[in-house]
Amino acid sequence: MFRRRPRHTTAMLKVIVFNSAVIYAALILFMRVMGKRQLGELEPSELIVTVLISEAAATPITSPEKPLWYGLVPVVVLFTLELILSLGMAKSVKIRQVLAGKPALLIVHGHIDQTQMRRNRFTPDELAEALRSQGALDLNEVEYAILETDGKLNVVFTPENRPVTAGQMGLSPQDTGYPLIVINEGRVLSQNLRILGKDEKWLEKELRKNKLASPKDVYLMTVDMAGGVFLSPRKGR
Repeated sequence: MFRRRPRHTTAMLKVIVFNSAVIYAALILFMRVMGKRQLGELEPSELIVTVLISEAAATPITSPEKPLWYGLVPVVVLFTLELILSLGMAKSVKIRQVLAGKPALLIVHGHIDQTQMRRNRFTPDELAEALRSQGALDLNEVEYAILETDGKLNVVFTPENRPVTAGQMGLSPQDTGYPLIVINEGRVLSQNLRILGKDEKWLEKELRKNKLASPKDVYLMTVDMAGGVFLSPRKGR
């Protein structure tokens, strides 16, 4: 026979589930307020707040005997401080320089600034790797390399190695606008169709052109403002 779970264990599980749900909802709300960023693009102050919040939020989850506000109060305080600092950095260049630092020129006019390399603890191997990720295989093609405050390296090529634009060639290409998804894994996004000035009949016609019976046969379909279509059929159905 199975033993009945002790009442205090069941109550503890309920507390853990409740605390986890509340903390999760609070973190989602605060992250929405902070805005979207990838982890590698966080400023130092944002990274510190993220680490501290993860520790504070875990307290009422891993220690259910402690009150819920043990985790919520530190989270609220940290997010409030981060918002205040963000506003301060937006309004004051000096505050931003103190908290986030300044971009560093690692390559200037094709020459590596070894002082800046040492100051930012950037090795030649790391520089070469970062340049390759920007499509710079030959250092002779690089005019400037700027290490941004979020740790990303931006590259400016020498004039003769910069991509030629349509304007430089005297061309005036048509503006196709931003492509919108009209079919997502078999689901038709009717609102995007209306934005594009299209309807279901137009969509059916496009599907017949590609020998597809219905939207359920489409994995992804996008359409731009000029009528350009990208279509990827669904496989494995």
